[in-house]
Amino acid sequence: MNRNHLPKLVPAVRELRIRVDGQDILRVQISGGANTPYYYNGDGTKIAYYRIGNESAQAPAAVLNELLLKGLHQTFDVLETKYRYSDYSYTLFEATFKQKTGSAVEKPRDYRSFGMLTDNDTLTFVGALFADQCPVYQSRVFCTRWNGLKKGGLYVDAIDNDEFQSNAISLLNDALKFVRHNSSVKWKKTGTGRIEMPDYPSEAVHEALVNALVHRDYMIQGSEIHVDMYDDRLEIVSPGGMPDGKRIQDLDIDEVASIRRNPVICDLFSRLKLMERRGSGLRKIVDQYPEDITPFFRSTEQSFVVTLKNLNYAKLSTPSGDESDVDSGVENNADKILNAISAEPKATQKQLAEMTDLSTRTISREIKYLRDTGVIWRIGSDRAGYWEIVK
Repeated sequence: MNRNHLPKLVPAVRELRIRVDGQDILRVQISGGANTPYYYNGDGTKIAYYRIGNESAQAPAAVLNELLLKGLHQTFDVLETKYRYSDYSYTLFEATFKQKTGSAVEKPRDYRSFGMLTDNDTLTFVGALFADQCPVYQSRVFCTRWNGLKKGGLYVDAIDNDEFQSNAISLLNDALKFVRHNSSVKWKKTGTGRIEMPDYPSEAVHEALVNALVHRDYMIQGSEIHVDMYDDRLEIVSPGGMPDGKRIQDLDIDEVASIRRNPVICDLFSRLKLMERRGSGLRKIVDQYPEDITPFFRSTEQSFVVTLKNLNYAKLSTPSGDESDVDSGVENNADKILNAISAEPKATQKQLAEMTDLSTRTISREIKYLRDTGVIWRIGSDRAGYWEIVK
């Protein structure tokens, strides 16, 4: 590497108040350079490296492209395309914007302010991704319901499959419909009605699909998002790993920095009220599941995988096959809460947790579900009101 083009190193040194084998520990942190990529130029080669986990690896083409854009202080979604705004329509985008915000899109002013249109009347990539006739070939989602617990089976490989190539909003809607079509919602009678038990929490599925669409690497040619459904789980695989090269499985999701590979796509999904700006998507997915069933996140340099467990699979596959035993856990939590409310309608969620020996997180999740399904509702304020069992 040419010494004149070495990145300036500004180490941040912090003393950690711990000792290991009698030695004081210092933490030295060096931030990445802004003028990427940096090449090793020697031995007749010119190679760009990047960090993946705790290792340095040769940057593949897709990563090298991202490093080039980072050095130019640009992102893929705002790059200008060859497509002209006047050749495309935005019926679905405008209808969704009107439905979600109550306001109409002002053309073409809003398209420019949203980052979808340049001053030359040509579309950016984000503009192309939201067009009705989306011309971006890799804007695709492949959905498959596999027969069993892995890809391929003894007699039937796939029970259902579909391939969607369209704009970002259609891809989200089509993928959600496919998952709903290939999922079941079971129910269990309780003393006051019944509790519905879907295979997968709808908010978790929605959040995982939105994350895949907005954070994927669109520069990997010939790539697409894969939604693979098995008997026991749902896997969503999107092209491109973590933007900073880290492995999500090595991190605490509550400490993951919000780095957006496609910030303008994220902004549009936020404007359409399809996601939040706060970068809390992974935490929202986890919060939709019981404490003993945790979604799994895994990333490599080329892909990001979200695995959602089928909440009903373990119950239906018990050796006894007795659904009354299988579903008792779900029923007991709901019945405990309903019985506690019957005994003390003015109880707060914290008091309900103490009365039922359930965690406050479980109480919060079950209360939300009971309210959403119309089993209970709250009369008055959270502090001075009371619960009423409707059915």
